[in-house]
Amino acid sequence: MSIGSFCLVLHGHLPYVLRHGSWPHGEDWLYEAAAETYLPLLGVLEECRFLNAKVRLVLGLTPILLEQLAHEDFRTGFEKYLQERVERARADRSEFERSNQPHMAHLAGRWADFYGALGEQFERIQGDIPSAYAALAGEGTIELLSSAATHSYMPLLLEDSSLVAQLRAGLASSERIVGFRPKGLWLPEGAYRPDGLWSPPISWGPGRERRGIEHFLAAEGVDHFFVESHLIQNSRSEWVADPQWRRVGWDEARQSPARGWHSVLEPAWVESSGDKPGTTAAFARDPWICQQVWSGQIGYPADGVYLEFHRKHGERRGLRYWKVTDAKAGLGAKALYYPDDIPGTLHRQGTHFCNEVKRQLWDHHNKTGRHGIVAACFDAELFGHWWFEGPGFLREVLLTLAADNDVDLCTTTEFMRQHPPDKSVALPEGSWGENGDHSVWANERINWMWEVEYRCEAVFGKLTFNLPWRRRRALRETLEKAGRELLLLQASDWPFVISRHQAVDYGTRRFLEHVKRFECLADAAEKIAADPHYLQKAGAVERFDLQDAEIHDVVFPHVDLDWWNTA
Repeated sequence: MSIGSFCLVLHGHLPYVLRHGSWPHGEDWLYEAAAETYLPLLGVLEECRFLNAKVRLVLGLTPILLEQLAHEDFRTGFEKYLQERVERARADRSEFERSNQPHMAHLAGRWADFYGALGEQFERIQGDIPSAYAALAGEGTIELLSSAATHSYMPLLLEDSSLVAQLRAGLASSERIVGFRPKGLWLPEGAYRPDGLWSPPISWGPGRERRGIEHFLAAEGVDHFFVESHLIQNSRSEWVADPQWRRVGWDEARQSPARGWHSVLEPAWVESSGDKPGTTAAFARDPWICQQVWSGQIGYPADGVYLEFHRKHGERRGLRYWKVTDAKAGLGAKALYYPDDIPGTLHRQGTHFCNEVKRQLWDHHNKTGRHGIVAACFDAELFGHWWFEGPGFLREVLLTLAADNDVDLCTTTEFMRQHPPDKSVALPEGSWGENGDHSVWANERINWMWEVEYRCEAVFGKLTFNLPWRRRRALRETLEKAGRELLLLQASDWPFVISRHQAVDYGTRRFLEHVKRFECLADAAEKIAADPHYLQKAGAVERFDLQDAEIHDVVFPHVDLDWWNTA
C-alpha cells in the first residue's frame, strides 16, 4: 500500500510568435520547443504505455501555445524546419569528414537521425501535437491543464473584466482545440492575489477592494491550481472537515501540526475571505524536490557529461557538439560530447530523484500519519530544450515510480478524488518569480508598460460599454479584433524578457506592435459607430492598418465580447 503520491507537473508555454519573426527571436522558439520537448515527451509517454507501465503526468499546454501548435502555419513551418535541421547535420558531417574529425562526424550523423525520426513521428500523428496529447488525456495517462489565454499576469490587471476574459478565452481555446474543458489551471507565473485592498503598481487611481483569484477560477469551473511553496507555507488556517466543516482560528496550524497545515505535501481549498470553505484547491510546488533539477549547484542538468546548450557549430541555427564539461568553464573550454556517457548518468540521477521523493513522502507520513503528495512543477521546456537529455530523465523517473509500491503515481484530479483536501486556507499574495512577489513583472524597467496596458483596458471597457456592437456586425467584428490585440498585449512574456534583460528589443517591439494594432482598431470602432459606411470610405493607409492585425495575429479566431462581461 502506498504511503504517498507523486505528481509530475509540466508547464508548457511559449508566447505568440507565429508570423512574428523567426531567428534569433520568433518562430524558431516554437520549432525548437516542439522538436526538443513536445515531441520527445510524447515519445516517452508512448514508450511507457508500450511497456505497460501505469505512468501519470500533468501537462499544462497554455491556450496561446495550443493555438500555435494547432495552426497550419506551424505545421508547414515545422516540417521545413526539421528538413533544414537534417540538411544542416548532413552538411556538418561532410565538413567534419573532410577535416578528419571522426567523432564530430559521428555526432552530426546522430543529429541527422534525430531530426529525421522527429519528422517521421510528426507525420505519424498527422502534424497534430495537441490531438496526440488529448488522446493520452482521454486514456487517463495524462491530465491537461489550461491557463489564462495569453499567459497574462493576472494579479496586476486593472479590471476584473480583463482577468475574467483571460480565463474565459483560455478555457474556450483549450476546449476547442483538445476537445474538452480542463478542470485544472496553471496560474501564469504562479501569480496569485487574495481578497483585499489592491493598489496598482503605478500611480493609477486609489486602491480598491478586489476579490481573490480563486473566486474567478471557481466561477469558470476550475477546481484546482498550482502555487509556489511559500504561499502554502505562509497560509492562514480557516476551516477543517471532521468530517463536517468547522471554523478554526489562525493559530490552528501551530496547535494541530499533525493535520498537515503549511505542508507543501498537502493541497488545501482556498477561500481568502474566510467566510466559508473554498471550492478550488491549491497544490504547492515542492521546493526541495524541484531543487534537485533546478539548482545551479546540485541540479542534474549541470552534470559535465550532458550536452552543452550554449555552444553551437557555425552561425545561424548551428548544431551542438560539446558537453557541459564544467559548469564554470568558458565555452571555448568545452570538451566533445559522448552519448555513451548518458544512460548510466540518467539512471543514477533518476534513482536519486526517486529516492528523494520517497524520503519526502515517508517523512510526511511518519510525522502526520497522512497520505501526502509531492507535486514537482517545472517548465516543460527544461526537459529537452534546455536540458537535451531531460526526456530520458523523465522516462527513468516515471518508470521507476510506476513500479514502486510505496508511491502512487497520479494526476492531481486523481489525487483529489482519492484524498479530498480536508483544510481550507487563505493564501497570501505572491508568485514563483524571484523574491516570490510581483517585482519581476512590475519594476522601474517595465512600469511604463502597465501605464499603456491600463489605458488600453480603460479604452476597451468604455467602447464595449457605450457602443451598440450587439446590433452592428461591422462594429462587433472590429471590437472583437481589438479584444484579440488586448489579450495579446497583456502577455506576461513581454515584461519578463525586458525585466530579465533577455530579448529586450523583441519584447518591446512585440508589446508596442499589439498596442498599435489595438489603438488602430479601437479608433476604427469609434468611427464605425459614428458612420456605418466608414470601412467603405477608408483610405488605403487606413485599410492597410486594419488588415495588419488580420495578417499577423491569427490566433483566437472566435473572440467573444461577452468574455469581458462580469455583470
